[in-house]
Amino acid sequence: MSAPTRRRLQRGLVILGIVVLAFNLRPAAVSVGPVLGEVSAGLGMTTTETGVLTSLPVLAFAVFGALAPRLARMIGLHRVTLVALLCVVAGLGVRSSVHSPFVFLLLSLLALAGMATANVLLPSLVKLHFPRHVGLMTSVYSTALAIGLTSASVLTVPISDAYDGWRSGLFVWSLTAAIAVLPWLGLIGHDRRPEEVKGNIGLLDVARTRLGWLMALFFGLQSLQAYSIFGWFAELYRDAGFSAHTAGLLLGVITGISIPLSFLIPWLVSRMHNQTLLMCLVMGCYPIGYLGLIFAPASGAWAWAVLVGIGTTTFPLILTLIGLRARTPAGTAALSGFAQSIGYLIAGIGPFGIGQLNDLSGGWTVPLIALLVVTIPQLLLGLAVSRPAYVEDELDAG
Repeated sequence: MSAPTRRRLQRGLVILGIVVLAFNLRPAAVSVGPVLGEVSAGLGMTTTETGVLTSLPVLAFAVFGALAPRLARMIGLHRVTLVALLCVVAGLGVRSSVHSPFVFLLLSLLALAGMATANVLLPSLVKLHFPRHVGLMTSVYSTALAIGLTSASVLTVPISDAYDGWRSGLFVWSLTAAIAVLPWLGLIGHDRRPEEVKGNIGLLDVARTRLGWLMALFFGLQSLQAYSIFGWFAELYRDAGFSAHTAGLLLGVITGISIPLSFLIPWLVSRMHNQTLLMCLVMGCYPIGYLGLIFAPASGAWAWAVLVGIGTTTFPLILTLIGLRARTPAGTAALSGFAQSIGYLIAGIGPFGIGQLNDLSGGWTVPLIALLVVTIPQLLLGLAVSRPAYVEDELDAG
């Protein structure tokens, strides 16, 4: 086999590995939601244990996301990614057969730890293998993420109904993760010995930069919005008079609109020197959608779902900016780890806070106003990170 052919095959293997990895980085977090009642009843969970289960994704992102860059420097970027995927496979596969709530929570945390670790490393993998095509490859893996999220949200219940309960519905996502392991077995040879890796940057280094904090705060507010929407909007639609089936479809519109836009937006971001206009267009959809839900929640529900769904695509937008705001794979990993670990700590306030506001006010107007108000600092932060800058340059200047 000629050298050019080998290089093309290796490049194709990397692309395949990134795509199947990305697809499997959301089912661990979202597959439980559609069958949460059945899981809780089947395992005899207390209200506290159920609450812990719903909080684990944010906790895993904050803690294990912060550890990911250091693990990559110590063990190797591709090896850590493989181990992270194996944790997803083991956690999702074994938890579907246990009967102890405590063990189920531990195994869920194992799967979510793998998901959080790989999630942080994805931008660094793209920066390493495709430094001139960050936008295109971010488009590819963001789309795979969106498809995985939507698939787990939509298919877990039908699979559970067709194959004897929630255990089957959860187990199937361990099988897709196991398939994703295969290309990574061939990619671990890309790792060099730790002493050969130059230009290491840690999370504490990023914490000394203005750009790092701007990215972390923006990531946190966009995640706060998204988790509040995914966690509560089905209930909002039910309270507006829609059936459970229609409420699910409306939530599916919000998540589904992100599939094509997750491909388009990173491609656009990478071709813009300054992303201010795009940031304004995407962020502008949030307040219109929220105001629509306040004043006409039923009559305009489908239109508001589309607009809110467009707003949630600030996620692929910020993922692309993480890759563009660092000059090196090490800088990208550190910036990604810092932004996501701090960001998901902020995000945890969203679902809890929105639920509390709903309980206190007895409706959805006050929670929607709160989300509307959050769009103001989110936009200001978005405009700040839209201007070209590099984390390494800020460190050198400091």
